Order: sequence, then structure tokens, then C-alpha cells
Amino acid sequence: MKKIGLVGGTGPESTLMYYKELNSRIDQLTNGAAMPDMVIESVDFRRAWSLVCDEKYDALSEYLADKVKYLKNSGAEVISLTAGTMHIVFDEIVCKSGVDLVSIPKAVCDEAVSKGIKKVGLLGTVFTMEKDYMKTHMLQAGIQVIIPNKEERELVAKRILEELELGIVKESTLREFNTIISRMRDEDGIEAVILGCTELPLLLNSDNCEVPCLDSAEIHINQLIEQALK
Repeated sequence: MKKIGLVGGTGPESTLMYYKELNSRIDQLTNGAAMPDMVIESVDFRRAWSLVCDEKYDALSEYLADKVKYLKNSGAEVISLTAGTMHIVFDEIVCKSGVDLVSIPKAVCDEAVSKGIKKVGLLGTVFTMEKDYMKTHMLQAGIQVIIPNKEERELVAKRILEELELGIVKESTLREFNTIISRMRDEDGIEAVILGCTELPLLLNSDNCEVPCLDSAEIHINQLIEQALK
């Protein structure tokens, strides 16, 4: 089995989920015979987030590329970021580190294509919703990506940053998000919604959401497992 390397800490809640799920699922898939060798290089979330907000993308990519290099030097063979937002500099990280990372946007796009989805909603941080990094593969595959309106985007981003990043899950927030998703379904015709922030599964899933969910963390974890077990 290949050693897994994770750039974590952005934020801590999703990093914990990745660590737990990778261990438990591989244990199950091997009938209790093995768990993965894994290494996590945790970043300073406040520093990384400030670099994103200030659009200091060169500094951000340098910071994250250094983390990827540490993982590679520790023997990790399957390496990824654990946050959708940090994919804003994905190509630059790959270039500077010389490491082929397992991409969240690409994995989510492949899943959408396999399900025959043609129009999908996108929730995430304001950067995930407004920038192109989570949409490019979708658009190339002929899938239309719909984002909430400005007021809704501000609400979603606020709840992610002030609640979900801190592990706070509220029923009131679930109702707010479902109101947004219902509107996008009824007015925009979305068939599913991408949970484009890896903390969103703390709140939403296909059992409590108004439309089917494309859980970026779930899809990404499955991709990591597949590659680790090759």
C-alpha cells in the first residue's frame, strides 16, 4: 500500500475527518488486515486564509508547495490538499513542488460525469463559489455550474468560516442552506449540489439536503483510497 500524505489544517475539522475516514475505510476494505501509513503536514490556517483573502497567491503557493515537498521527502506517494479553497493555487503548487497531487475539483467532476449530471449547484467559501478552480473541469465536461446569488454567497461563506471551520453545526444553518438550495433547484434547475468546502459535510448530506449532494470530501477520500491501494 502506498503511503498517504495530507496537507491539513485548512481547517482542522476536515483534516480530522480525512484522517479518521482513510484509516477506517482502508481497514474495512482490507478486512482488518491493514491501515495506511499516513503523514500530515498541518499548515497555519490563519496564515493561509490571510494569503487567500489578500490574493497573495504566489506566497500561498510557495507556502503550500513547501508542505507538499515535506510530505514527499517523508516518503508519501499519494499526496493531496484537504481543502477545496487551497486549490486556488493548485497548478502553481504542482509546478513548484514537482508533485502530482490528487485534485478535489477533478475528482468531483469525474463523479458528476459518471452520474450524468448536466447542471449542478456549487456551495463553498466565497472563493470556491466565485473563482474558477472548482468549475473549470465541469465546464470542460459540458456541465453547467450555478452559484448562489450575492446575498446567499455571503451567508454561506459566513457560516462556513464562523461555524463549520470551528466544528459548530446548527439546525438553523441547515435550514438556511436548504432554503438556498431549494431556490436554486426551483429557479435554476440544478440537479445536485457540490459541497465544495470539505467542512460542509459536517452539515449537509444527501439524506438531509433538498437535492443529491456531491460531497467533495467523500469523493476525494475515495480517490485517495483507490490510488493508495493500487
